Amino acid sequence: MAIETEPVGSVPRSPELQAAMVAHAEGSISAEVLDEMFDEAVADTVARFEATGSPVVSDGEQTKSSFATYPLDGLRTLSADGVVIPFDDGHTRQLPVITDGPFQYQNHAGSYVERTRKFTQRPIKQAVISASAMSLLYPASGIDGYSQEQFRIDLIEQAAHDIRSCLDAGAASVQVDFTEARLALKLDPSGGLLQQFIDLNNEVFSRFSADELQRIGVHTCPGGDHDSAHSLDIDYAGLIPQLLTLDAGRFFMQMASEADPEKSLKLIGERLQPHQSVYIGVIDVCDEQVESVETVRSRVLTAAEHIPIAQLGTTDDCGYSPFSDDVATSRDTAFAKIAARVEGTQMAADQLGV
Repeated sequence: MAIETEPVGSVPRSPELQAAMVAHAEGSISAEVLDEMFDEAVADTVARFEATGSPVVSDGEQTKSSFATYPLDGLRTLSADGVVIPFDDGHTRQLPVITDGPFQYQNHAGSYVERTRKFTQRPIKQAVISASAMSLLYPASGIDGYSQEQFRIDLIEQAAHDIRSCLDAGAASVQVDFTEARLALKLDPSGGLLQQFIDLNNEVFSRFSADELQRIGVHTCPGGDHDSAHSLDIDYAGLIPQLLTLDAGRFFMQMASEADPEKSLKLIGERLQPHQSVYIGVIDVCDEQVESVETVRSRVLTAAEHIPIAQLGTTDDCGYSPFSDDVATSRDTAFAKIAARVEGTQMAADQLGV
């Protein structure tokens, strides 16, 4: 496909898998039984990705508790009273905080690539959480004997190791989920918090070569959860100039749900650097209506008016059901939307003659 297309990350889990994850947490089923169900879920997810014609597949984050908390599964030095994130529909998500150091990831995302490889020969994409999101785990009150600066040093090492584990496992594309970028502007309209986040993530990216950075991307969106968002009201114009100073080679950017996408596309085209590619969201994951292939084609053609085709790709606005308890979207709906993205992108490429 002349215009590349990739998924963002999560795909809705089946009701059976969701129930099994709860049962395991409650001690009702064994880890071995759950692991077998994980294999079945990943195999089915990969097969359904391939059936859409998707040139790049993922595990759909079937085995993660959530896109944000997988490094913490099994960590005992946690308290539940972290940052609260409010969504437009009134529900909230709350991050934990650590209570002791040194900070270490309990799980690295390369293991998900290894599991996925058992079921496909296609290029694999793996999403990882950003260092900036993990930086919110340090409590405002501090930790005796474990400074915030030491936490930052440890965090950079762990986040770089997480990305490295995916590359070493053979991931063709590694996506750093930076959904807190737009939220940072909501919390601090001056842009200071966003710049802190960007500086931290760039320290992680500094551990990789120029060639490796071409396989590493950053995803930004207003936060999709239960068909709601946490920062869709924040103007992209305040984010894009700073976002594109990240030292990644790829950017996966929500756009289908934007009120004025052309304004943002024009700004991206003006700021995009020659070594960067941008994958524009052409599927609104918070809308249960499946887009037509003609709608996707139109969105791609609009993006191509502002962004060089050689630097243009397509994606979904966000992951589907990024938390394991999200049941707003069915698997069938998600894969129908993915199929529309793949076919609509090809239609646009054919019309553009590329």
